[in-house]
Amino acid sequence: MAAEDLVERRSIDVVPDDERHGTAFSQFTLWLGANLQITAVVTGALAVVFGGDVVWSVVGLLLGNLLGGAVMALHSAQGPKLGLPQMIQSRAQFGVRGAVVPLLLVILMYVGFFASGSVLAGQATAELTHTNDTTGIVVFAVVTAVMAAVGYRVIHVLGRVASVVCALAFVYLGIRLLDRVDLSALLGDAHFDLPMFLLAVSLSASWQLAFGPYVADYSRYLPRTTSGRATFWWTLSGSAVGSQWSMTFGVLVAASAGDAFLANQVGYVVGLGGTGLIASLLYFAIALGKLTINVLNTYGGFMSMVTSISGFRGRKTLSPRGRAAYIAVIMVAGTATALLGKDSFLTSFKDFLLFLLTFFTPWSAINLVDYYLISRERYDIPALFDPEGRYGAWRRDALTVYGVGILAQLPFLVTHFYTGPVAEPLGGADISWIVGLAVPAALYWLLARRDTQHVPEETRYALASPQKD
Repeated sequence: MAAEDLVERRSIDVVPDDERHGTAFSQFTLWLGANLQITAVVTGALAVVFGGDVVWSVVGLLLGNLLGGAVMALHSAQGPKLGLPQMIQSRAQFGVRGAVVPLLLVILMYVGFFASGSVLAGQATAELTHTNDTTGIVVFAVVTAVMAAVGYRVIHVLGRVASVVCALAFVYLGIRLLDRVDLSALLGDAHFDLPMFLLAVSLSASWQLAFGPYVADYSRYLPRTTSGRATFWWTLSGSAVGSQWSMTFGVLVAASAGDAFLANQVGYVVGLGGTGLIASLLYFAIALGKLTINVLNTYGGFMSMVTSISGFRGRKTLSPRGRAAYIAVIMVAGTATALLGKDSFLTSFKDFLLFLLTFFTPWSAINLVDYYLISRERYDIPALFDPEGRYGAWRRDALTVYGVGILAQLPFLVTHFYTGPVAEPLGGADISWIVGLAVPAALYWLLARRDTQHVPEETRYALASPQKD
């Protein structure tokens, strides 16, 4: 393949049929590789760090991964059908310009995940390059930005490589961990605590739901004839298996290591494997796993920024220089956040995950209800780029439901800086994400089913000639 064929030309425009390629299985390798990584390990560990036991933490994390992963995979199945990035589809619900409301929050999410990933990957990169954490974070950020600029094909290649390398690393680390811990003692100390169980569910559900705003970005090049069911199941299985594997490892590490793990997450995990060449290989595997997910975050942030601005400027494609500029903004913002927050990572990351959930569950609910129940997979794609078209500039009904969905969660929310009044009677359990899915889904369905004039008889794909930025 020539270098010019490797570099992606598309941004938020529709992928033509003659550029579609691949199979639904590509979603399995991508999402397996993206989840076999150190931040997922830390996410699982948080369930124990904040008071859970091993058995019920693992069960709660599994439940959250399956529930959140199913929602995320339903978004993935939209990609082959429409050939569009995920957030551009939000214009059908919120309006061509109204979609900027959830988009701004999505961009903040990408910056936050870029930062949190860079903190941990920076530690591994620093060890590999024999520098300090700050230098490691900066080096890692630059490599991430370069790969995101190349685009879709290299992202999937990276996912395939990471799925193999990281799987082998986690098998080896798992064997080493089981040699050190008394597994029967850890499993025998099971004591069900509802708030801690629901925290575990919320941690993994938020992890999965946070992929929703960009998951279709990585399935949109699949042929239009690709089965929606196959896309759903391969995405769900890759993401759920990868994340549960990593999070279970995190639970066992946190339960057996305590403060030794909390003081240096990356260093402790690598120390399980050994020293010398083995340690270097494990640092490489950690950096590779984080590179995979951080490239996804950077690419998703770039797509969301283009979508936000194009809603007002009306342009659909980018020059290479414009693409590089958007990606540089994500890189600089994420790197700065990582450098500022690297010393308070664990507490900040847990609150960041749960707070994100407040904003993305209503968006997921509205998007999925509209796509599967109201529009029934039929969109007028040219109208997604026209504020005067079928979907209009602002759809106040969806924006109102979105706001209600956010507010409905606040009484149930539990974070370090805010706890809702209903959380205490529930023993401190956070069920806000369940409310955030159910309330806006029901409200949007009730409102939208009575006004279906924006739904075409069949999906329209034809687009006007694109303009260059």
